[in-house]
Amino acid sequence: GAASGGGGGQRPVRVWCDGCYDMVHYGHSNQLRQARAMGDYLIVGVHTDEEIAKHKGPPVFTQEERYKMVQAIKWVDEIAPGAPYVTTLETLDKYSCDFCVHGDDITLTIDGKDTYEEVKTAGRYRECKRTQGVSTTDLVGRMLLMTKAHHSNIDEDLDYRKHTDNFGKGPKGHSPWTGVSQFLQTSQKIIQFASGKEPQPGDTIIYVAGAFDLFHVGHVDFLEKVHQLAEKPYIIAGLHFDQEVNRYKGKNYPIMNIHERTLSVLACRYVSEVVIGAPYAVTADLLDHFRVTLVCHGMTEVVPDKDGSDPYEEPKRRGIFQLVDSGSNLTTDLIVQRIIKNRLEFEARNQKKEAKELAVLEAMRRLEEEKH
Repeated sequence: GAASGGGGGQRPVRVWCDGCYDMVHYGHSNQLRQARAMGDYLIVGVHTDEEIAKHKGPPVFTQEERYKMVQAIKWVDEIAPGAPYVTTLETLDKYSCDFCVHGDDITLTIDGKDTYEEVKTAGRYRECKRTQGVSTTDLVGRMLLMTKAHHSNIDEDLDYRKHTDNFGKGPKGHSPWTGVSQFLQTSQKIIQFASGKEPQPGDTIIYVAGAFDLFHVGHVDFLEKVHQLAEKPYIIAGLHFDQEVNRYKGKNYPIMNIHERTLSVLACRYVSEVVIGAPYAVTADLLDHFRVTLVCHGMTEVVPDKDGSDPYEEPKRRGIFQLVDSGSNLTTDLIVQRIIKNRLEFEARNQKKEAKELAVLEAMRRLEEEKH
């Protein structure tokens, strides 16, 4: 373990992480949290679109969006835009980092080499545990499957079982998405992600509410704008339960359940506190309990409550309601469309590649036969 705290004139321990950070979820945030805990200063290298396209195919988000997203994660001290795809000692030295940290899954280069070989050999590689219960593949699966089995308090209904029976059974005869709701929330996880800061005298307590589903750069833009409204902002995010979100969003929304959304929002540097399962209507009780100074909402449509009333009626009556234009038009809907489109193109490309390889093998086989 590195000596941290920098006492006695030691220089701070600088830690390096890198990646695409395309669809950032709480698994990535958790990796960065663990990496930051291994030292005093965390630098995160983010690859360019060009570099990702070369190794994996084009990303869903642009590099500017991805830089902004990573910068908003509260354990990140600095980002290094345009970091090379393979972590080298040269990069670690350039940013004066003592070692790099990576999850305990391996990444291979195009030619099948371990991308971390060089830094491992030099003893400047550390590993952290991968977060159970979430992966990009899993999230894409939920988007494509259109079932609600990933919601937190729905019994696996027959409808879902029917779906898994017909959908892409894996080699062992079960659906590839059976891992969907394996996320188990613990108080420990919430404590690790929470800021633990109470509002201080002189803080402006700002309340925002929503689904915050698939926490993305559109949310970051909004929260950043809200954060700029006060000298000392204390932002409380109210997250609606899965059933509530499903009532106003329909389909199989939310893609992430309440437990996952809680961690995703807590990982954002602009948020001080989260209400897990906030009432849809912003009530007098809630405003008084948290001593809310200001209630903000973005430019997205506000669906009426079950009884047809405006959920923001009370803050409006008190004159503490404010619309905030994030300047971003990204919504979870648009992002899901982007991701599905990207994934389908990605799969088509892989199939083409496979077909090409098979054609080459076939041609080689024919040449061999003609020789004999």
